[in-house]
Amino acid sequence: MKAEYQKIESALIHGGIYGDATTGAVNVPIFQTSTYEQRGLGENTGWEYSRTGNPTRAALEALIAELEGGKSGFAFASGMAAITAVLSLFKTGQKIVISSNVYGGTFRVLDKIFKPMGLGYAIVDTTDLSLLEASITPDVAAILVESPANPLLTVTDLAAVSKIARAHGILSIVDNTFMTPYLQRPIALGADIVIHSATKYLGGHSDLVAGLVVVDDAALAERLGFIQNATGGVLGPFDSFLLIRGIKTLGVRMDRHVENAEKAAAFLKAHPAVKRVYYPGLPDAQGYEVNRRQAKNGGAMISFELYGQYDIRRFFRSLRLIALAESLGGVESLVCHPASMTHASIPKEIRDKVGITEGLIRLSIGIEHIGDLLHDLDQAIQQSEA
Repeated sequence: MKAEYQKIESALIHGGIYGDATTGAVNVPIFQTSTYEQRGLGENTGWEYSRTGNPTRAALEALIAELEGGKSGFAFASGMAAITAVLSLFKTGQKIVISSNVYGGTFRVLDKIFKPMGLGYAIVDTTDLSLLEASITPDVAAILVESPANPLLTVTDLAAVSKIARAHGILSIVDNTFMTPYLQRPIALGADIVIHSATKYLGGHSDLVAGLVVVDDAALAERLGFIQNATGGVLGPFDSFLLIRGIKTLGVRMDRHVENAEKAAAFLKAHPAVKRVYYPGLPDAQGYEVNRRQAKNGGAMISFELYGQYDIRRFFRSLRLIALAESLGGVESLVCHPASMTHASIPKEIRDKVGITEGLIRLSIGIEHIGDLLHDLDQAIQQSEA
């Protein structure tokens, strides 16, 4: 019997395809198979080949579609595979407008893979709606935004972007990795496509790599489903199982992530060594009021800069609890240097123009005890003073 619920905390556990009707198992089984026996020519059980469809992956896809409030979900082998599939919806001669600070991998695939094939892009400060409106030329086919954006945590008005896109007959695409559907639901704000690097908060334990896409239109879903099957970058059944398991605890994890992040942001804001803090949950942050309207809170990502007399290399070496590593969104706290790590593929002149400086530090706040996290940050800052 289908569970009854109204709140997302329950949907995280019972949503999508729940359990197994054959055995009564409360978890969807791992269907570790590449193919399925046919009853006869043209007769099957609904499953043919696991690139085309797998029951474990299908359960995950139904779950993320429900959580995001869309019609169809698609699971890919990585976040970049998901973005690549979405960009494959567009044609030579068209152009994508992207936010002025986006994940470096998104820029790289557009600049190095799609641009040579004739799909252009324009980098625009999407927080400035008049600037965004002015950038919509006849060849623009979509607007792709992150909010909060990576790594400067800038906030874009998603409802306004969706309205602009619809007025021009183009698609609005939102990368919701930083917020997850627990904190923000772009489709409810008018977005056509939502993308996740599910490697991050949705998985939550730094033990898998995955990407998810949700759409709210049947025709768009048919096109994306064809691309997924034709190009084959699908998520395997075991990782699909792990991702479903991770999503079950998303609510309790995000509550702790955010609780810690709010305290860490306030600590950094008050620290005499800290020049600037980027966190949309701070009342004086860019886009604070917009973020309050469209998201539950400020999330758990923080970026900051130290004053010039502090050596960031020494800061990174001095951390004893927070790990210097790529990625984000795991239960453990991670720190990175965007200019040389996550955004190194973006040319320096573009990084400098949008504010991704050599001194920028990005923090993914985990669920450790906040006292230990603040102590680690403080002692590392003290040791980094020249």
